[in-house]
Amino acid sequence: MTNTLSSIVVTDPRTGKTYGEVPAHSAEDTQEAFRVARKAQAAWVTTPLLERKRIFLRFHDLVLERQDEILDVIQAETGKNRASAFDEILDVAITARHYARRLPKLLKPRRVKGALPILTRTVVDHSPKGVVGIISPWNYPLTLTISDAIPALLAGNAVVIKPDSKTPFTALLGAKLLVEAGLPQDLFQVITGSGSVVGQEIAQCADYLMFTGSTATGRKLAKIAGERLISFSAELGGKNPLIIAPDADLDQAVPAAIQACFSNTGQLCISIERIYIHKDIAKEFTERFIEATETLRIGGGGWLEDIGSMISPAQVDHVIEFIDDALVRGARLLTGGTRRSDLGEAYLTPTILTDVPEEARLYREEVFGPVVFLEEVQTIEEAIQKANDTEYGLNAAVFAAPHTGWNVALQLHAGTVNINEGFAAAFGSMNAPMGGWKASGVGRRHADEGLLKYTEPRTIAEQRFIPISGPITMSRPSYAHTMTTALKLGKWVL
Repeated sequence: MTNTLSSIVVTDPRTGKTYGEVPAHSAEDTQEAFRVARKAQAAWVTTPLLERKRIFLRFHDLVLERQDEILDVIQAETGKNRASAFDEILDVAITARHYARRLPKLLKPRRVKGALPILTRTVVDHSPKGVVGIISPWNYPLTLTISDAIPALLAGNAVVIKPDSKTPFTALLGAKLLVEAGLPQDLFQVITGSGSVVGQEIAQCADYLMFTGSTATGRKLAKIAGERLISFSAELGGKNPLIIAPDADLDQAVPAAIQACFSNTGQLCISIERIYIHKDIAKEFTERFIEATETLRIGGGGWLEDIGSMISPAQVDHVIEFIDDALVRGARLLTGGTRRSDLGEAYLTPTILTDVPEEARLYREEVFGPVVFLEEVQTIEEAIQKANDTEYGLNAAVFAAPHTGWNVALQLHAGTVNINEGFAAAFGSMNAPMGGWKASGVGRRHADEGLLKYTEPRTIAEQRFIPISGPITMSRPSYAHTMTTALKLGKWVL
């Protein structure tokens, strides 16, 4: 790296005090990181799959063994409560284990049907893209850096990653643990700096681009990827709905809805921001939901606390602007909506509103904070229509008896849909794809696609015995007749 004169100050949002500083790398630094990563990748691609598997199973163990150290760093950078931070430990460990175990099967060359049975032998294999660029956000600084990098690395790529400037130390610690597990030193490059400099350069240099963040930024990066003709995957914004059906079990629905709305202090792409409640149970659900919300414990990071701080005082200001705009336009505040200055300037009480008019920003825009609005509906059909009335399609949920729940789920326009859970059931299903519809993203993480997207499939076909166009001694009419007869017979046997 070249010597950089400027630095980025990282602040603990719980206290407002400086946690540390990292370099503000330049475009030239980023280019150098890609040069180093490409050299490391050329050697890594020859590493046997079983050795890659062993490295990431060791990494799995290290993450669990060193979890207290990791949790401390996550909390110092994000202010989230310890239970929300532990969700990241679980996700990274499960991701490492899942893909390490799937790797030998996923990358094993696969025999497929050839053009002509027996005469053509066809095999598909997968080659790594090269150097994968990852641009990650601040809300899940371990999950959205390391979990996205794991399948890319296992597939034989190098990774250059730009963590958010608010949360670089978590990514740096993740990189350190990867090396301790046996990953080659230069294969995973963490470049700290601004999105306008480092992020843009990653988009210009990467062989594959992975992004998690806002839809607006995702569109800009997609344009760059399109112009460069490289593959691009992105999880973007959401305005995630939850439907409470008349046959829902409220003993289950109320606490689960609390988790769905306020986990990670609402700073979660797949958290619930709007709830549609059938009229038959609207009064009871609302009363119980408010009561449960008001018992949530807010604080600076212990295991017993339900809600931590937000990422910064500025983010609190941003969320309060949404709340104030809704109230001015006629919404009613049921609880919350106040800054907890007694705890710190980055703390906001969990907030519930109702009667939010459609012209309020909060009605359609992603808030990304501990805020949800409730709306009573007359029928399930109305709830489904309102849930789908959005440009987004990331996550959705329904609480209902099983038959009702599955019927509703199949009509919701979202990449993940949860029945009797808010988001974790679908997100935690590692064998199933996760990603957004509509303006909520392109591509998928998790499942086999979550690794194979970082590869280029290659088809190798060997023609044997006679040419596919027929023997040179056979006339074209005879060849056409023979092939026609074979195809007619083949539909019954192939």
